[in-house]
Amino acid sequence: MIRLDAERSVSFCDGLRRRDFLHAGALGMLGLGLSDRFRLRAAGAIDPAKERNCIFLMLVGGPRQLDLWEMKPNAPAEIRGPYRPIKTNVAGIEISEIFPRMANHADKYALIRSCYHTAAAVHDTGHQMMQTGRLFQGGIEHPSVGSVLAKLRGPRGAAPPHVLLPKPIGATGGNMPHGHGAGFLGKQYDPFILNADPSQPNFKVPDMLPPEYLSSIRTDRRRRLREMVDQSVRELEAGFKASQDARLLDDNIQQAYSLMSSAEMREAFDLTQEDEATKDQYGRNRFGMSCLMARRMIERGVRYVTINMFETVFNEITWDIHGSAPFSPIACYRDLVGPMFDKGYSSLLADLAQRGLLDDTLVVATGEFGRTPKINPAGGRDHWPQCWTMLMAGGGVKGGQVIGSADEMGGAPKDRPVAPAEVAATICHSLGIAPDAELAGVQGRPIRVIEHGYHPIHELF
Repeated sequence: MIRLDAERSVSFCDGLRRRDFLHAGALGMLGLGLSDRFRLRAAGAIDPAKERNCIFLMLVGGPRQLDLWEMKPNAPAEIRGPYRPIKTNVAGIEISEIFPRMANHADKYALIRSCYHTAAAVHDTGHQMMQTGRLFQGGIEHPSVGSVLAKLRGPRGAAPPHVLLPKPIGATGGNMPHGHGAGFLGKQYDPFILNADPSQPNFKVPDMLPPEYLSSIRTDRRRRLREMVDQSVRELEAGFKASQDARLLDDNIQQAYSLMSSAEMREAFDLTQEDEATKDQYGRNRFGMSCLMARRMIERGVRYVTINMFETVFNEITWDIHGSAPFSPIACYRDLVGPMFDKGYSSLLADLAQRGLLDDTLVVATGEFGRTPKINPAGGRDHWPQCWTMLMAGGGVKGGQVIGSADEMGGAPKDRPVAPAEVAATICHSLGIAPDAELAGVQGRPIRVIEHGYHPIHELF
């Protein structure tokens, strides 16, 4: 974390000291400026009539569709697995018995049973593609949809536009970026990262200060920024008209200071304001409390919340059911991971609906890939990007429907295959982002929000 403290103290008319001025100035790098937003809006990059939000649930590890959301009860035992289907509150739609609460909310979400990608079967690759719509190639790291939204729409009041809970994805075997950041858009559009477990008894409301990545900014850049601020302060103290750089910096400082001092944003992180019954409904675990916090943030103006259900796939019970250590056994779907998701996801949808927020909040739940059709010798299933199921709810999506299906083995899309770029295009469509909008010029060429040739899944709306 960077502090741009200086040697002497200067007080401004509102009581903010120069040290606070510099501290807040660092927050300007979080993407709270307005430089390109109006130009992009005028160019039709965003639809001002669609002021929707998004909660993106990354189910780290890669859930297996045959054990969860597209059961094959008549397939051989090594294909169908140990779980059985149950009916939902929508006629004709069945899901796994490990999701009894989800079964009562099937009218709120849509199942997309034909997702696939053709890149390497690596966790990191899937995380990239599902959050950006693209694979990082040729040295270009593409931005997540949350960061695109942060650039095009900016913050609502003191609320940061994009927040990541509870922590970034750590090691998953590929040593590559995981796709939640701003990529070529710049660090100023990265999400605000909580970097703490809200289910822990000692969890405290975080200080609204810069995320840890700011500590990596080079010393000479810090020195130049401090010199610029010093010059701006001298101009202000002498009564001179601020330079253009000073005025832009002041815009950032005002918003950053609002973020730091906002009682409403601190309340968004304060789960002690929720009653015990609500916490029980969501589940008193990392994922459940992150879902509850996401609802609180949406209520207070955050536009996009990313929730990583797990931090890693090593030595932790996750969706990554290879069957032997350091990975998870298939029984964890029934005993731990499944009930955790069932409570958190169902409570989030029900809570948003009850509060009148679901229509304006898209909730996306997906893994980075699926699992092999056949159970392996260790009793688990391995990586399989050829086919998996994901869920979408709210944000204009019609619940109680199924898009696509897998073949009889659950190994490939049988109809309506859906690529990651189409998922990203669908999220953009819900949020009012034009998929053909050009974000920036990288390596001498413009980059579109969505790669040319991919379109939203219009059947969902």
